[in-house]
Amino acid sequence: MLKNRCVVVAALLVTGFPALESSAAERPNIVLIMADDLGFADLGCYGSEIDTPNLDALAAAGLRFREFYNTAKCHSSRVSLLTGLYCDQAGSNSLSRGATIAEVLKSAGYSTTMVGKWHLSKQPTDFGFERYFGHLSGATNFFTGDDTFRLNGENYEVPKTLNGRPFYTTHAFIDYALEFLEEATAKDQPFLLYTAFNAPHYPLHAPEEAVRKYDGVYDIGWDELRRRRHQKQLETGIVPAKWKLSPRPEHIPAWDSLSAEERQWEADRMEVFAAMVDVLDQNVGRLVEYLKSKGEFDNTLFLFCADNGACPFERTKGRYLEPWDPKSYWTYDASWAHAGNTPFRLYKQNQHEGGISSPLIVHWPAGLKAEAGSITSQNGHLIDFMATFLDVADASYPKQVGDRKIDPLQGRSLLPIIEGKQREGHETLYFHFGTDRALRQGPWKLVSAKLGRWELYNIDEDRSETNDLSKKHPERVEQMAREWFQLAEHVDRLKGKALAPVGKKIKALNFRKDTSKQSAEADKAAEKK
Repeated sequence: MLKNRCVVVAALLVTGFPALESSAAERPNIVLIMADDLGFADLGCYGSEIDTPNLDALAAAGLRFREFYNTAKCHSSRVSLLTGLYCDQAGSNSLSRGATIAEVLKSAGYSTTMVGKWHLSKQPTDFGFERYFGHLSGATNFFTGDDTFRLNGENYEVPKTLNGRPFYTTHAFIDYALEFLEEATAKDQPFLLYTAFNAPHYPLHAPEEAVRKYDGVYDIGWDELRRRRHQKQLETGIVPAKWKLSPRPEHIPAWDSLSAEERQWEADRMEVFAAMVDVLDQNVGRLVEYLKSKGEFDNTLFLFCADNGACPFERTKGRYLEPWDPKSYWTYDASWAHAGNTPFRLYKQNQHEGGISSPLIVHWPAGLKAEAGSITSQNGHLIDFMATFLDVADASYPKQVGDRKIDPLQGRSLLPIIEGKQREGHETLYFHFGTDRALRQGPWKLVSAKLGRWELYNIDEDRSETNDLSKKHPERVEQMAREWFQLAEHVDRLKGKALAPVGKKIKALNFRKDTSKQSAEADKAAEKK
């Protein structure tokens, strides 16, 4: 049902957006989906054994990226996704120097809707979203929610049941998304739906039936799981053979070294994680079926990504409660996260590939010109979504929104890649969170973890970051380090300790013991900005 959408948007001095007159008949609807703490290898079409038929089908008829980047952390990825800017450049949680995709698309005549996790200042209805359901917090109980739930700007009391079944956030988000889409599809305008699932972020909560589906699947352990996932990645082509499987690090024990009791506990919590991803996929299927029923599917641009790599933080409480009990609070740690990020190194918060690598599935029957089911090696970043939406929506990027003076756009449109072309990519991609840093220029990547010394990798040949070339190319290390500090200070506006020099040695990282504290401190620092 392609409508004759002709929209005239008046210039509003209040927002600073220019006047726009455009026939919207061919402008697509946009469905942008972000998963939370999903590793590169956690979908079937990226190597996983988890049942994700709906996302796999979108990939089979669409396009997959093998080199798509996020920022390695929840709130910073959301800032970049929304604004097309680096996190601190946009004002971090405040978005004080960034316009959101909702504000830009709304001004271009789009209906704007969001469901899910916000994790930034104020709430979505303060930043251009006309409809919103979800939680403002960074993590919540999947069964009982918390006091930050909002519905269209108003406090929302989480019910025990919703639409005839027990409340569960993943289901609830799509329940409300479909309600909002019913309103949006009745209008003579295209729509934006941003779905920010809080799954599979901890706590590991899932309905009992979904968990039992995976009973026994992970008894093989993380060592064998990584081997099998890597083999599937090679067979499907999502990973080339030259990218070797990174070795198990010292902070992860060999599966066979665990006691029978510990192996059972570890397998149990991975079963819950898998169930959460499975249920997420089922709800993506609900969105697809709804849009097909409305005749809107073919001209809807779907994009699916994740906010960071798999999470290594051990924060379990209530280990002996069942994971479908709302009082439980399980997590998994670096051991399974290492498998989630196959074949890469390190995790959420780190700027090594395991932290910043995201799946990206693009599906758009009316606009995709790349070969269906193909995999692109062209890289991209969350900052590229804004530029892409400007392209497909015939929208304009503002210099000011209200009292916010907007920084120049960092991202570049992904549309040429979607159309099967070679785009002019980023000469430099900059990465930062806490005391983790990276810079990518062409095939070269400079990276430091926790202010440890700079490491240098040729990502084209060694994306698993197993062969550090920093001693062979000291001049390149020095040049790229200067560039990182230039961007950090003058573009991303970092100050103080964030600009501290790196050390002379690689830091010894023991994620099973101390990463939770490190991450909590980084989260607190981010919230103060």
